[in-house]
Amino acid sequence: MPESEELHITAVDGYPLAATLYHPPTWNKDVLIVSSATAVLRRFYRHTAEFFANQGYGVITYDYRGIGGSKPAHVRDSPARMRDWALLDMAGVLDWADGRLRPRHILHLGHSFGGQATGLLYNGRKLSAMATVSSQSGYWRLQGGSQKLAVGFHMYTTFPLLSRLMGYMPWGKLSAAEDLPRGVALEWAKWCRNPHYLLGDPTLPLERYAQFKAPILAYSFADDTWGTQRSVAALMQAYPHVTLQHITPAQVGLESIGHFGFFRPSARPLWEQTLAWFQQTLEAK
Repeated sequence: MPESEELHITAVDGYPLAATLYHPPTWNKDVLIVSSATAVLRRFYRHTAEFFANQGYGVITYDYRGIGGSKPAHVRDSPARMRDWALLDMAGVLDWADGRLRPRHILHLGHSFGGQATGLLYNGRKLSAMATVSSQSGYWRLQGGSQKLAVGFHMYTTFPLLSRLMGYMPWGKLSAAEDLPRGVALEWAKWCRNPHYLLGDPTLPLERYAQFKAPILAYSFADDTWGTQRSVAALMQAYPHVTLQHITPAQVGLESIGHFGFFRPSARPLWEQTLAWFQQTLEAK
């Protein structure tokens, strides 16, 4: 088993982010950063992180500001917006990995939001390759089946109402996810109401997507009603160098994958596929 180290990484604006660094038994000089989905704690990714560490990679998982170990005493006290998770937190972790670890290559594994917003980073050029897992447009009409109605209801009603009424979004009371800072919930809801999702927000540095040079392997899964094949394709069209990979659970010997199953221990065949793609991509450089 790889050793893990709990630490704090400084975001671009100086905010301390709770993080875990997985040390490989023998380091291959490459680093993998794992960026979380919305309201998902870094510990959810520990099995995947341990797998890649065992393959020789230094692996970093972290909590965005206002979430898990990176939140103040109460989430109500966090002024975070969703854009801060990318522009300040994700970018800060990338700078820290580059400056502190001095790796040969930095790879990125982004789950949902963790891959949606990477194109916004001012330092995205430091990434050699990225794999994304269900990183989709969150526009409510692009979700699958009855999920679109649930997303539409929450983003037009539940999120704006409860966030303003309570000063934060009590998402943990309605789902298995974490509660959200008010600013995060309101910005996410605004994006999910926009047909172009965050790509339709002119206040973001959207020109950086076209400047993102790292190759991307973008997964979608047939049984994921939140990250449908169509919604993943809609988001990924913003990046220049994307390979779309649509998977049915049966193809990898699983009964289900959904939005979260990639990171469960049973999904090792997907981890091995991703590892092989990373290795092939780096060899081609």
